[in-house]
Amino acid sequence: MPEGPEIRRAADRIADVLVDQTVEEVRFTLPRLRRFGPLLSGESVIEVETRGKALLTHFANAHTIYSHNQLYGVWKIVRRGRLPKTNRSLRLALHTAEHSALLYSASDISVWPTNDLGMHPFLARIGPDLLSPKLTWRHIADRLDDSRFRGRALAALYLDQQFLAGSGNYLRSEILFCAGLHPQTRAAELSRGERGRLARETLAVTQRSYATAGITLTPRLAATLKKTVRGFERRRFFVFARDGKAC
Repeated sequence: MPEGPEIRRAADRIADVLVDQTVEEVRFTLPRLRRFGPLLSGESVIEVETRGKALLTHFANAHTIYSHNQLYGVWKIVRRGRLPKTNRSLRLALHTAEHSALLYSASDISVWPTNDLGMHPFLARIGPDLLSPKLTWRHIADRLDDSRFRGRALAALYLDQQFLAGSGNYLRSEILFCAGLHPQTRAAELSRGERGRLARETLAVTQRSYATAGITLTPRLAATLKKTVRGFERRRFFVFARDGKAC
């Protein structure tokens, strides 16, 4: 499943072609959503936002398309009229005069009045977005010591979207490795210094993955391995998906 950095990068690509543009045609292929096509067609997009793994496309008429890629969803950006070759099922198409933003394979899609998004069952319960510019390491350290979370093992806590929105399997593994903490350690067992170190690495690893399109290694190590190791997937991570291999 795509994690916070991947969803944010998708949002950036979508924003590049939709924000401040008139979406001439909005087409939903899921029958339950088709009635929203006329409501949104001809409107401009004012923002493309992410909250964890959810992507929100905000329209000028105060309506928003909520989408969650889940396991198989993927966005593709193309010149209008040039559909990509794929066996995936098209779920949503947003067409401007020049470009198309196409969502394939996802099924968790809905349309909301923008002011009502706080009542969305997923958005209402998630924690701070890992990539929010307002999120600081001190905020994360405080959440680690919060009574709601301090009794949890870190391995479980870092998959809980109510703790921090956007984390998943690879971010969890890489963050805990970089912080030098065992996955079964409970948040309550961390010293103040360990909470601070974990909080800082949480931000650093997530932001690094976003900036590099999925590489969590430090820049120097990533540059070295790029010269000696073939294959992107073999030189992305410190520990994730490296069972039986050296860190």
